[in-house]
Amino acid sequence: MITDQLILNAKVYNSYYKRFETANVAVKEGRFLYVGALGAETFTAGEVIQAEGRYMVPGLIDIHLHIESTMITPETFSYGILQHGVTTIVPEPHEMANVFGVEGVHEMIRASRDCQVDMFYAIPSSVPATPLETTGGSIEIADIDELMETEQMICLGEVMNYVDVIRDPDCKSNRIIQHVRSRYPGLVIEGHTPKLLDLDLHRLIYAGIDSDHTHQSIEGLTARIAAGMFIEIQEKSMTPDVMEYLISHAVSEHFCFVTDDVMTDSLVQTGHLDHLVRKAIAMGMAPEDAVYAATFTPARRMKMADRGVIAPNKAADYVLLSDLASFAIEKVYKRGTQVYDRMQPLPQAERGPRFPAHFYRSVQLAPLAASDFAVSSELADGRYGCRVMMVNNVSTFTEEKHSAAEVKGGQLQWQESGYGLIATFERYGKNGNRAYGLIGGDTIKRGAIATTYSHDNHNLLVVGHNPEDMILAANRVIAAQGGFCVVCDGEVLALLELPVGGILTEAPLAETAERVLALRTAMESLGYNHYNPIMSISTHSLPVSPALKITDHGLIDVGAGRVVPLLFPLGEE
Repeated sequence: MITDQLILNAKVYNSYYKRFETANVAVKEGRFLYVGALGAETFTAGEVIQAEGRYMVPGLIDIHLHIESTMITPETFSYGILQHGVTTIVPEPHEMANVFGVEGVHEMIRASRDCQVDMFYAIPSSVPATPLETTGGSIEIADIDELMETEQMICLGEVMNYVDVIRDPDCKSNRIIQHVRSRYPGLVIEGHTPKLLDLDLHRLIYAGIDSDHTHQSIEGLTARIAAGMFIEIQEKSMTPDVMEYLISHAVSEHFCFVTDDVMTDSLVQTGHLDHLVRKAIAMGMAPEDAVYAATFTPARRMKMADRGVIAPNKAADYVLLSDLASFAIEKVYKRGTQVYDRMQPLPQAERGPRFPAHFYRSVQLAPLAASDFAVSSELADGRYGCRVMMVNNVSTFTEEKHSAAEVKGGQLQWQESGYGLIATFERYGKNGNRAYGLIGGDTIKRGAIATTYSHDNHNLLVVGHNPEDMILAANRVIAAQGGFCVVCDGEVLALLELPVGGILTEAPLAETAERVLALRTAMESLGYNHYNPIMSISTHSLPVSPALKITDHGLIDVGAGRVVPLLFPLGEE
């Protein structure tokens, strides 16, 4: 029998029994034809691979991530993750949609079409995430219908405004969910449900949202699985207690591993979904179960019956490992064609601009001055209670703290408060909104940081301890048409330009990784104490992530879903 490829003497992962079996594998026309004892005496192959006992696992599948979080283009992202055994992803481009609306989704998909990794896109469901922010674009029901008609969309992306879903039957999120359930009844609906329990959790599931990828606790994890939710475990949920629970309970059908957001330097240095598999094994999970959670269950969650398995008629996406315990990737194959060899890695191909011209002119904001960092107040002179956003070094969640601050001459004396200033400026030229707050905890202790990479509205966010550094950082970002800038004592310590929509760079992977590492190092040099300072600061403006956040509308009490004042009479709150 003639085949395209024959892999001999491999330890092949069988997903149905969750075990490795020594076998030969035949591939024809990009699909697996045979897995078993028969070999060269039966098959005549154009390519014969001597596996010599290497482990053979399906290509890894990541069903919840945002390419924009890595700040690189889809093509660069594909080049990067193939080296880590990831052959299929489900990206949700809600970052680019927040900047450009449905056009941003179309352009991300267009930029993905020549990629070697299969990218099945999710429809952004929450653009904007809440009504409490200004974005460059929005996704409405008509846009969802257009995407379903013109593109191959695989699911409705994470419904983020869980507060309104529970409390407001007529909110935009509920109208979208109801429309999708009625018109596209088979479409998977993804969720974002931090900290919800009991009736609130069940009401969300009743609405049609049956997955969660947010930070898990044992209490939340057990409640979600018991109620029928599918759990997507990202690294921040891989705590010892959560991993012990997953290992010791028969719940392998109810979860998978996902990355959600990965920084470029981490991608290059540590890995992608393979890093989570490796970490799970190191934490005591059987390799067979870890592989299952990165291949089989994510494929089933997204109804991709043609992959995630090494079996007849499945897509011949697979990885050869030299060592299972360390998940050491040697070669990666996509539909039977080698796309990565650890011993002979290919350089990244050079490409020109891939997006429309106006995608490089999205920051419509004039340079800032000292007056932009003076916080005016209509309150009489005196001391007032104030809300402070407290950064937590083990989470992107923040806490609300009440302190005291002075108002003098119609201005908040924020530099004397003992805290830094956080400010956000609407950057799409729509309304000129701006908002201010105080910030403390595990954030910078001096200098300033400015960025347009601020989830999900991507307005200009500035954190600092003196106006001079804040002005310099902000204006460097504005001049670059987006990016990140870290300043201290009038010196630019790091600048990462992100000119595509203010959130992406077209620079090569290796160059971007070096600059992201320099950015992280600069942030830490100012006292930022966090496992991921870039993601931490960029989510200060995410009004669906507990507990106190900021948008151009003001400070947001996330649990209450409302704008709250920075200052209040002492003793009243």
